[in-house]
Amino acid sequence: MFSALSERLDTVFSRLRGKGKLDEKSIKESLREIRLALLEADVNFRVVKDFVGNIREKALGQEVLSSITPGQQVVGIVHGEMVSLLGGEAEPIMWKGPSPLIIMLAGLQGSGKTTTAGKLAFKLKAQNKRVMLVAADVYRPAAIDQLSILAEQLKVDLHREDSQDPVGICGRAVERATRDIIDVVILDTAGRLHIDDAMMDELTAVADRVKPRERLLVLDGMTGQDAVNTAVEFDKRLSLTGTILTKLDGDARGGAALSIRWVTGKPIKFIGMGEKLDDLEPFHPARIASRILGMGDVVTLVEKAQKHADETKARDMQKKIRKGQLTFEDFLDQLRQIKNMGSMDQIIGMIPGASKLGLGGAQMDDRQLVRMEAIISSMTKEERTKPHIINGSRRKRIARGSGTRVQDVNRLLREFEAMQKMMKRIGSGKIPRSMLTGRFT
Repeated sequence: MFSALSERLDTVFSRLRGKGKLDEKSIKESLREIRLALLEADVNFRVVKDFVGNIREKALGQEVLSSITPGQQVVGIVHGEMVSLLGGEAEPIMWKGPSPLIIMLAGLQGSGKTTTAGKLAFKLKAQNKRVMLVAADVYRPAAIDQLSILAEQLKVDLHREDSQDPVGICGRAVERATRDIIDVVILDTAGRLHIDDAMMDELTAVADRVKPRERLLVLDGMTGQDAVNTAVEFDKRLSLTGTILTKLDGDARGGAALSIRWVTGKPIKFIGMGEKLDDLEPFHPARIASRILGMGDVVTLVEKAQKHADETKARDMQKKIRKGQLTFEDFLDQLRQIKNMGSMDQIIGMIPGASKLGLGGAQMDDRQLVRMEAIISSMTKEERTKPHIINGSRRKRIARGSGTRVQDVNRLLREFEAMQKMMKRIGSGKIPRSMLTGRFT
């Protein structure tokens, strides 16, 4: 997420931290670089001007200039201002009010609106809410079919009609939801390739008919400043309650995320971080600011791990590690859990200081996980539990079966053996706990 911006800012902060004393000139030079980095990330120029101005005012204060850790003080100021820029506090869905809760999704065509409707339904169903998806995009049959597939996959209610009247469809859907005691109704309205009066009039008519409590604009995070301009126009007609930014797992420069709250005054409620149904995250300004500034996001990482981890398996794994009895079966299970948590880039980005350790990029390529999984899957049950029996002919067979080279199989076996030895040393107490915790006394 925002890797180019993060790298630029990390370079600036590294220079600041390396100085024992800061003067006005060095702070102004750093602020100039921060301003350029934000403009290159397609952040609104007025937002950049205010953001940098606020930092300058605080960074040039006597408290920072006379501090024994001035660089760290400036980084703290930048972090605080970025959290404020992104909205300060997370703003969840507004549950308070009569049932059902009606959520209206709007957006341009191609923003990922229908997929987001499915992701939102997945998230709300996991909270034990009964959800209904409403196919109100009457101009794109593929959208109705896609929503029908998602509803079947998620085992949630679906309302679709042959009618070409989206206002009537939404009205009747809400009436049905009230009768059937549905908790949440998600309206997937029609998108257009551009904003036009006919589109806006139709959306306004739907909103007037069903009175949605949440009017969320789905925006493609990769479009940068255009996304902000789109949000302004939609807000004028719909009085938005928030936005959802999609495709932030790609090459998004960050302009939309860092501009939209300041320009529109509307919170970002969710961000899309992948193609899977569970790749929709609540937007936490402090966590996102930390990710952008290379400070990691341990809270989200732990939440992901808890969501995908099996507690019983985790306890069994802990016992095996203590006894040095880890097998390739266990290793394969761990690989699959890691894959379910998201891409390696996302996971590494949540680890504080990971970029400084050289993690990420080619060294932690997702393809490596796929290759390792293929190699282990090509082993027999006996080979996974007794890797010492894997001789030359077995290695060739495993390589052929996994579509890899014998050298790849050899490398995995060596690394696994080294890991087993390390686990045995940990279990026997031969490695001091201080080495594992990083605390030396």
